[in-house]
Amino acid sequence: MPVPTACHLLPFLIALLAAACGSSPDAAPPAATPAQSGASRWQSPPTRKDDVVDDYHGTAIADPYRWLEDQDNRDVAAWVRTQNAATRTFLDAIPEQPLLRARLTELWNFPRHSVPTHRHGKWFYRYNDGLQNQAVLHVAEGADARGRVLLDPNRLSDDGTVALGAVAPSHDGELLAFSTSQSGSDWQEWRVLDVATGRVRDDLLRWTKFTGAAWTNDGQGFFYSRYPAPADGQVLGQQTRGAQLCYHRIGTAQQQDRVVYERPDQPDWGFDAEVSEDGRFLIVNIWSGSAGRNRIAYADLQQEGWPVQALLMAHDAGYDFLGNDGDTFWFKTDKDAPRGRIVGIARRDPTAAWTTLVPEQEHALEEVLVVGEHLVAHYLEDAASALRVFALDGTAAGAIELPDLGAVSGLSGRRQDADLHFTFQSFTHAPAVLAYGLTSRQTRVVRPSELRYDIAGLQTQRVFLQSRDGTRLCMFLVHQRGLRLDGRNPTYLFGYGGFQSAMTPGFSLPNLAWLERGGVFAMAVLRGGGEYGEAWHQAGMLGNKQNVFDDFIACAEFLIRNGWCTASRLGIGGGSNGGLLVGAVLTQRPDLIGAAVPEVGVLDMLRYHKFTIGWAWAPEYGSADDPVAFAWLRRYSPLHNVHVGTKYPPTLVMTGDHDDRVVPGHSFKFAAALQAAQAGPAPVLLRVETSAGHGAGKPTSKLIDEAADRLAFLLHTLRGEPR
Repeated sequence: MPVPTACHLLPFLIALLAAACGSSPDAAPPAATPAQSGASRWQSPPTRKDDVVDDYHGTAIADPYRWLEDQDNRDVAAWVRTQNAATRTFLDAIPEQPLLRARLTELWNFPRHSVPTHRHGKWFYRYNDGLQNQAVLHVAEGADARGRVLLDPNRLSDDGTVALGAVAPSHDGELLAFSTSQSGSDWQEWRVLDVATGRVRDDLLRWTKFTGAAWTNDGQGFFYSRYPAPADGQVLGQQTRGAQLCYHRIGTAQQQDRVVYERPDQPDWGFDAEVSEDGRFLIVNIWSGSAGRNRIAYADLQQEGWPVQALLMAHDAGYDFLGNDGDTFWFKTDKDAPRGRIVGIARRDPTAAWTTLVPEQEHALEEVLVVGEHLVAHYLEDAASALRVFALDGTAAGAIELPDLGAVSGLSGRRQDADLHFTFQSFTHAPAVLAYGLTSRQTRVVRPSELRYDIAGLQTQRVFLQSRDGTRLCMFLVHQRGLRLDGRNPTYLFGYGGFQSAMTPGFSLPNLAWLERGGVFAMAVLRGGGEYGEAWHQAGMLGNKQNVFDDFIACAEFLIRNGWCTASRLGIGGGSNGGLLVGAVLTQRPDLIGAAVPEVGVLDMLRYHKFTIGWAWAPEYGSADDPVAFAWLRRYSPLHNVHVGTKYPPTLVMTGDHDDRVVPGHSFKFAAALQAAQAGPAPVLLRVETSAGHGAGKPTSKLIDEAADRLAFLLHTLRGEPR
């Protein structure tokens, strides 16, 4: 389900979140260089304060930086240029920064393949030869065959900021629908190309978000979701509501698209469509928030007019459609099973007793795929992947052996395919594409990793500890073998903890550069995520959100107590909801950390719901419009817990100027407040990447620049004298 969470995606390891890079420096006030800043106070650029006060249920809350929410305002643009110039002054003076950029460029320069998608003898995959800004779409005649270029997004813009989004081949593989986005925006445009010729047709669909393309099996068209066009000047800020599920017939204008399902009485409902593999049914996933619950409706495509009918509308659990056997629909669900199970539901009487095919297991069920007449179930065992195979009636049919403690992603295959394809990676193994034969029960490497790096000197440990309330936590530690635990190791602790999103062992090129320089990488598994099922998620949401911050603090204290680092050599980071995590811990325990890097963070918890898709996160966070939730949010909202006269650690706030998921005003306001409150000498920097959004589709060149700045900042500040 493409439910739009604040989340973005993967850890600093995969590190492709957030923002970076300076604009051309307008006149900026003199700023201390890194060499100077250790002994003298960092001089932040000044920020205007306005007299803005809101009344929240009888409580007056000042918002002096409200003006920074209007990113199209000339004054805001000038302020951003000044902030970026000061940030560049600091970062460019770090001697190791250009060395890091050169090393990252060298590391990045190796070929990478995605998992292939199979349609009627054609295999579609993405390939990057190393330093291309965007991966290129190819089509081949075999899963491991060398293909031909079908679509090169690098030719769509000079700077690589137009990204290829979702791709959806038709049932026969003759046509392909694809989406593109510009400058990291969530807004997508869809087009159609002929696979045989590579010619892009005239079809153009605009104002779409959070949607795929679901083809009818006759190849005549596909279902997708669209929104009303935003008002002029409000493309990045206007709330996103009023979705329509539409059918586009190939060769016609979007204005002629048929509205298949809409609910004007429920403007917060969003829709995503899937067509059953037999072509008989349209499955409509209905989401109205990001707390893991959804509704399901369907249409019989053999019935004239395709009337949409209710199937599961109680909004009482999460339901992922897997496939069907005639009128029996298969779902993965956490209904009455917080760690997940697989059930069969009768289409004609969904209230009848469900058939449990695979009951709830000891570990959390992450995803399921019907492939090769089997159910392939992806479980998480203490945040690491395990694959198990079941017959369609739920009978156990063995496990798929994985190379190491790591993570599986991109499960690909259809019911009639002989093989399951997937990517496997770990903290120390670059992604490789593997295939498992459902009949042979053998695994083979389809696309091995081509990274030229000796990983023998690296080591991963999974440790367990207790949080403040005694809850058992898991944390991964990655470092060079034989590392001396003398407390002097610069250590980077990363976390997320929200939206039922699981943090699993992931490979990161920036992480290699960090480890080469004697750094330790730590990834915390926190409540609020999906690593242990829905109960684990609920323990870190709404009024329980403080548990997430307590878990992260417990991980930091574990690292210090066990000699991995001292507080002055501990950096913390995270993006999106993880940026909120960093902001909350930074403001609650500034004494515990040596540096902080919040990226594209949700930092104003009293107003987050007023922009773009933020309203959809209320089931996760609560809304300040509700007096009970206001009390929770006010207690931990990073922006509202910055206190004048506090010595804050070095902080690098990162965002993108085109982020329409978590609007950059969050980072602007937080950075301004932190700069004004800072009582110590440490720098508080704001880095705003131009022509960049929440992270998805960011070109390689920007990823390298961003990672070089992040690592240089951390290494410089964490290697300094204790504060």
